[in-house]
Amino acid sequence: MSKLKCAVIGTGYLGKFHAEKYASLDDCELVAVVDINEQAAKEVAEKHGAQALTDYSSLLGEVDAVSIVVPTSLHHTVSCDFLKAGAHVLVEKPITVTVEEADELIAIAKDKNVILQVGHLERFNPAVMGLDKEEKPLFIEAHRLAPFNPRANDVSVVLDLMIHDIDIILALIDSDIERIDASGTAVLTQGTDIANARLTFKNGCVANVTASRISMKMERKMRMFRPCSYISVDFQNKSLTKHKTGDKEMFPGVPEIVSEESVFENGDALMEEIKHFVECIQTGNNPLVSGEAGRRALKTAIQITDLLDKKSIEEKA
Repeated sequence: MSKLKCAVIGTGYLGKFHAEKYASLDDCELVAVVDINEQAAKEVAEKHGAQALTDYSSLLGEVDAVSIVVPTSLHHTVSCDFLKAGAHVLVEKPITVTVEEADELIAIAKDKNVILQVGHLERFNPAVMGLDKEEKPLFIEAHRLAPFNPRANDVSVVLDLMIHDIDIILALIDSDIERIDASGTAVLTQGTDIANARLTFKNGCVANVTASRISMKMERKMRMFRPCSYISVDFQNKSLTKHKTGDKEMFPGVPEIVSEESVFENGDALMEEIKHFVECIQTGNNPLVSGEAGRRALKTAIQITDLLDKKSIEEKA
């Protein structure tokens, strides 16, 4: 099988790592990297023996697959161009700015019979991959806290951080959302910097999700309560702790609690994500994080953001 001709559009903080992964894969040939900053493109291109460009238009119809790692406002335009040209697309999260834009990308990908994958990297965290997804949760609590980073202040904390947990929760719960409640505030930027959302699903499950980009420490944890078990996922430390009822009794009529902890090796989630993208191209399988999954997470994140914006306006009135 001939190598896939690949390109990376955007060589910022994350884009340069995308380029590194493609360049190291035997199934791929990194032919070009693109950035409006010519020097940034050259530095990445020279490192991996690729062509440096400031305009991606010459690549349309010339590459098999691309990673699109540009600002969110450009996701729709750049993805559209490559999908229409018949290229497979891995676009960073969030998939687009609006649900309508996401719908268009999904429709083009279907029409052109190409892969559209969304870069929700946390799905490839080994702790998440190790989850037993058969038994459905009754209650979920998620905390994603981070110190301030000016790199991602073009979107609210909901679209920057919370959307990771939203995506995972929606994948775990096979039910539509019945109600959303949300609260949050701006602290360092014009957008929301800390937020909490409560998602009530039609099957009765409730998810309480908190995200902050103004914390003094980094924390990425999710806790799931199931009928006979409690599971704690530590995304940062790649660990999974399961507490479940055992066969013996702790007190008369009260079953014992048996605990089991799994600590996973520090894998390369981005490499696994790109390998999965390449495998889906080769096999025609649907990606783990499809365009539809990216759309679902985006729609929920927008609903939360709209509630926060509405409350902010009411408070200022």
